[in-house]
Amino acid sequence: MLRQGLRWLVSLLFTVQIYFVMFVLGIVFAPWALVSREGAFAACNTYCRWVFFSARWMLGLRTEVRGQVPEGEVMVAAKHQSFLDILMIFHALPRPKFIMKKELLRTPIIGLYAKRLGCVPVDRGKRGVAIARMVEDVAREFLDPGQLVIYPQGTRVPPGVHKPYKSGSGVLYGELGQPCIPVATNVGLFWPRKGIMRKPGLAVVEFLKPIPPGHARAEFMAELEQAIESRSDALMKEGQRSIETRR
Repeated sequence: MLRQGLRWLVSLLFTVQIYFVMFVLGIVFAPWALVSREGAFAACNTYCRWVFFSARWMLGLRTEVRGQVPEGEVMVAAKHQSFLDILMIFHALPRPKFIMKKELLRTPIIGLYAKRLGCVPVDRGKRGVAIARMVEDVAREFLDPGQLVIYPQGTRVPPGVHKPYKSGSGVLYGELGQPCIPVATNVGLFWPRKGIMRKPGLAVVEFLKPIPPGHARAEFMAELEQAIESRSDALMKEGQRSIETRR
């Protein structure tokens, strides 16, 4: 009990300090970010490095990116389990742009940097209208080249929970005519969707074999889900073994 209580306390301190650092870096880099996207990328990459460093130092939580990281204009479809996988994917990609909830644009600091990075906001209204608007917004933002990151399940999904893949990623795949890079992860084992407790171990984000353009939508969706889910399951088994050895 004492050990768990200390781990919870350290997790709380870790959580408080990363949001404090987010605020400080957001303010310090704001003048540069407002005049140049390079300033926004510099701020966010600095923040990612701090989170990875402090997670390892305070929590014993290490991070690792596996697979071939894409560099050109591609669509990246990723498993989403917690805030940590966002940071790992962002830091790994050279020019990432995330599809994100429109409400986040109203968030202090995050909203400013999301706009400067060219992230694409999605209004969660009627599904057909939302998808059509997303396609229009993506086309506009792609005037600035980069890697478009979408979460096919639409939200964070805890390990072991099944949530259907949404049609938006299939629509974008057809409209963009670009390769799609599936991404698997196990980060939710160590940094859960909700709660304060963080666990030591090795959090992995893995870029998988590209799916070339030209597949029918149904075929693409089936291949995407199979690739992401099967590899994420394998990574989570690997992560679970590392957790058990530390008990």
